[in-house]
Amino acid sequence: MALFVGLIVVWQLAVSLLNIREYLLPSPMAVLRAFIEPETQWWPHLWVTTLEIIGAFVLAGGVGVALGVAIAWSPRLASALVPFLVLVNTLPKVAVAPLFLLWLGYGIVPNMLIGALIGFFPVVINTAVGLSQVDPEMLDLGRVFSAPKWKIFAKIRLPNALPYILSALKITATSAVVGAIVGEFVASQKGLGYVIITTQSSMNTPLAFGALVWVSIVGLALYGAVVAIARWAAPWAEATQ
Repeated sequence: MALFVGLIVVWQLAVSLLNIREYLLPSPMAVLRAFIEPETQWWPHLWVTTLEIIGAFVLAGGVGVALGVAIAWSPRLASALVPFLVLVNTLPKVAVAPLFLLWLGYGIVPNMLIGALIGFFPVVINTAVGLSQVDPEMLDLGRVFSAPKWKIFAKIRLPNALPYILSALKITATSAVVGAIVGEFVASQKGLGYVIITTQSSMNTPLAFGALVWVSIVGLALYGAVVAIARWAAPWAEATQ
């Protein structure tokens, strides 16, 4: 908190002493006025962007875990899926976004998909690594008791992979925010990204900064929720970090 307060104080002093014009860099007070401005009608834009971020996060997490399980379960699937997933991950998401909008039209769903596309790859890799890097003695113990493959997976591999998955979901929580805003930048009629784009013509920079503050709040809330779930679901992993 002291760091954030210090940065805001330096920001305010720099704008005041250097006489920086508001359209170039607004002061924190100007941003605060835009942030609480009732005429902007923040709630519809905030609601749309929040839905997009949460949808992108859930989709990236679900698909990423499923693909990671498939890769760890079958070496043949791994040899087929990994090159394809690497190819998809290397695609520039800003270039892919217009295609999603062309295929699916305007709305929340294309922006969810763009956010999921940005955030799913770390979940895939971490899930596969966590399921594969298991203590061999634990696997031998399961085989000694004649445990079937699915039970070894559920009782040994999955708990071992849980800290890896939760770490990847922390990354995905921030990537989903980026993806949703990228989608709104390309084409949207509502959302915080739409607010930022529309301020360019009027050079209303304080309003753009206010939208960025809302985006940061949503991203921090989602990240904090993932951290809280990680502490509850895998406290042993959090204790060792």
